[in-house]
Amino acid sequence: MISDRRYRLGSALLAAALLVGAPFAADAQEKKLKIGVVYDYTGPMAGGGSELQALGAKIMIDHFIKQGGVEGYKIEAIYADAQSKPEIAINEAVRLIEQEKVDMVLGFYSSAHCVPVAARVEQLKKFMWITTCISSAVLENRNLKYVFRSQPSGRQFGLMSADFVAQNTKAKFGKEAKDLRVAIIHEDGAYGADVSRGNEEGAKKAGFNIVLKEGYSASAPDLSSMVTKLKRGNPDVIFHTGYNPDITLFLRQARELGLRFNALIGHGAGYGVYDKLKESLGTDVNHFFNVDPISIWLTNQKALKADLPAMIKLIGDEYEKARPGIGIKSAHVGMAASNTYVFMTEVLPRAIKKHGGIDAEALRKAALEVDLPEGGTMLGFGVKFEGEGSAMAGQNDRAFPVIVQYVDDKAHVVWPKSLQLLDPIMPLPAASPYAKK
Repeated sequence: MISDRRYRLGSALLAAALLVGAPFAADAQEKKLKIGVVYDYTGPMAGGGSELQALGAKIMIDHFIKQGGVEGYKIEAIYADAQSKPEIAINEAVRLIEQEKVDMVLGFYSSAHCVPVAARVEQLKKFMWITTCISSAVLENRNLKYVFRSQPSGRQFGLMSADFVAQNTKAKFGKEAKDLRVAIIHEDGAYGADVSRGNEEGAKKAGFNIVLKEGYSASAPDLSSMVTKLKRGNPDVIFHTGYNPDITLFLRQARELGLRFNALIGHGAGYGVYDKLKESLGTDVNHFFNVDPISIWLTNQKALKADLPAMIKLIGDEYEKARPGIGIKSAHVGMAASNTYVFMTEVLPRAIKKHGGIDAEALRKAALEVDLPEGGTMLGFGVKFEGEGSAMAGQNDRAFPVIVQYVDDKAHVVWPKSLQLLDPIMPLPAASPYAKK
């Protein structure tokens, strides 16, 4: 009898232990961060830079998956194609959150996608980590709590290119600022509008003569009327913000119609994918400028955190495996890889260890505590996010772009002066089909 009672008691205790232990076992199995990754894998934006951004993010995510995850959490990525359409980007982000039950979303190439997606993700109280899109409108005066961007803003791109020209006006063009004629043209989405705002602000500050400021649809089939206006305005410098298809169309029609200028400065996106530009336009792109975060392969690696040069090599090796025979390694790949690395090494471990997990609130608190000095990222800049109450809450206040010039199939940093690897070549050499004769 006593033996039976002991048996029954032992069985009951074992069952209770199993019941109590079951949630812990489930918890152990469920220690996973599910990331919804959204880029444009099809449509015009794919070849214009989005596919390369997606590659950079995937290289980094795969690296941490191979490492076994972060602080005991496995990493699982679910990839979605925004198809170069804002409504698809929104739908895919919502689907990933509501149906795939991802813990956060990462990526987003186009600012036209970022603006509405950010609002929807915030509404769903999920965490959004932007690797790419730069429009200030994504964050400006929106008081978003769960959306963070380590990239510089579009306004910064526009201001930098205007300042670059201002600092070189006398030496390179032999003119006073008031006599320098500049034109500002841009695709009319959130990205182009924001960069052009910075261009205009910088140009007015410098005292340039703005002969044309005009936006156009990135899907426009014909830009000849704008080219005609540019010919009439006779600019020395053109500031251009666009994607790959419209850039190609503009430059082909500019050459056909005889538009001439002394310098052209592009701002990321289509101007950041040199191989694609050259494929479409050949040597016509020689001596053009591009504003973007620095290519990780052009940074001064001695000035970076000790762990970063090895990561840059890893990313370069994986890039070459995925895209053998590339000419200039696109800044887009390193950009997304670096920004993803910041999340994986600075935000995620802090959220887990200090704030108890991977929910949006824990990730938000961790992101706001990141404090990296210059040289703390593969892109050379530091990281400190603006917090609640700031007009640009969620923006990395320490990010900055650089200006490169494409010369004979190589990219050279020409601005800022402290990072300069080549004295900028302006005006365009006589051999350029766009050079003023």
